[in-house]
Amino acid sequence: MGAISDGFFESIRLLFSLDPYIYDIIAVSLRVSGIALFLSTLIGVPLGALLALSRFRGKQVVTALLYTGMGFPPVVVGLFVFLFLSASGPLGSLRWLFTVKAMITAQTIIAFPLVAGFTMAAVASVDRNLLRQLRALGATKLQASWAAIREARVGVLVAIIAGFGGVISEVGAVMLVGGNIEGRTRVLTTAIVLETRKGNFGVAIAFGIVLLLITFITNLAMLYLQKRQLLEEE
Repeated sequence: MGAISDGFFESIRLLFSLDPYIYDIIAVSLRVSGIALFLSTLIGVPLGALLALSRFRGKQVVTALLYTGMGFPPVVVGLFVFLFLSASGPLGSLRWLFTVKAMITAQTIIAFPLVAGFTMAAVASVDRNLLRQLRALGATKLQASWAAIREARVGVLVAIIAGFGGVISEVGAVMLVGGNIEGRTRVLTTAIVLETRKGNFGVAIAFGIVLLLITFITNLAMLYLQKRQLLEEE
């Protein structure tokens, strides 16, 4: 227990002393996950809405693939990104391996199915009569789709938050493609692993506290939005 309590008090000291090593890693984590979330939202929200509103041959297969992606092990995503970006891989000429770009790529692939899948479920729950009325009033398919996304906006926001929660706490993929390089590709999760192995429990606990706070705030926002949606439906 002494090591735990000592590590906890040391972590508090590091956080309040604004230790550059701690806050540089927090900044890299938020930058990587933030950009990955932005890209996955840019692709996932329109695609999720399209899948919810469209009917086409093979839709069930595409939906099944999307749901599979939602539960895909992140470390496997990291493995494939590593193979594609390695010197002998098809994208090796980009020289992205062990850079922030490789980490953003991996996290975008991880977050995309979550954002698209939850968006699809949210838009699919929109009253179809509303869409029919819009089309009857002369709205184009694009305009009707945008109206459906706005109607399901709380569910879409939950989808985006779920995507962020999925990538900010991920360790396997970013460890593989980023290399955990100090000052460049080290993020909260990989720093926790490294500092724990080195016996620097105070530093590891400091990172753990920050990660728990970010995850807690993310989940709290999701619960708030879900509660708000239920109140609006009533």
